[in-house]
Amino acid sequence: MLARTVLRTISGTHELWYRLSSGVIGGRFGRLPVPLLTTRGRNSGRRRTTPLVYLPAGESMVVIASNGGVDRHPEWLLNLRSQPRADVHVWRDVRTIVAHEAEGEERERLWREVVELYHGYDE
Repeated sequence: MLARTVLRTISGTHELWYRLSSGVIGGRFGRLPVPLLTTRGRNSGRRRTTPLVYLPAGESMVVIASNGGVDRHPEWLLNLRSQPRADVHVWRDVRTIVAHEAEGEERERLWREVVELYHGYDE
């Protein structure tokens, strides 16, 4: 429970600085861009914002639901499974997206691309 509180505090601080600076602060993690993903809580219905890294893939974005290596799915993934419509804030742009989970060959191909940019996922 403490780890969850710490992560929420860090995410909230990240979101604040990201929004204040239009992504100049907090808009990158290494070589990967960082958007703010806002989902609708599947139980509460409240808007939940999470900073994530993503791989640009044409007009799409690839995000990995690794949850920092924790052995459970991140809340944002469970929220997207319940309601795939979400908002993504990238730098100054905000757009509405409809998420889908990659499967099969698409998942394997995207996984290889993500690991190529950030080797930490392979561990």
